[in-house]
Amino acid sequence: MANQATGLTRIIKAAGYSCKGLTAAWQNEAAFRQELVATVVAIIVAVWLDVGAIARILLIGSVLLVMIVEILNSAIEAIVDRVGTEYHELSGRAKDMGSAAVSLAIILALFVWASVLWQHLA
Repeated sequence: MANQATGLTRIIKAAGYSCKGLTAAWQNEAAFRQELVATVVAIIVAVWLDVGAIARILLIGSVLLVMIVEILNSAIEAIVDRVGTEYHELSGRAKDMGSAAVSLAIILALFVWASVLWQHLA
């Protein structure tokens, strides 16, 4: 089922698929909703802080990375659940690795925020 769309039509269709994905994540994933609220608050704080452009990019980029990884983790979980509900070691491993990726992204965001705030408030 190859997509034959090209040019602007392809871009418009891709944007539509992205909106569907964001909507699905919002409707079906509590973690996504929680992280989105935290991300919006963090972006507002990052814009409000009197820091340089690079620091602001790091602050915003680190929380957006958490959202990206959460969406990928949700996609992994959805496809694993689609394949079957019975336990399989590889399915469990895939879900655990997706969760670990989210945890690492959160740790990175916390490190970036702590470093920038430490330097800003010192």
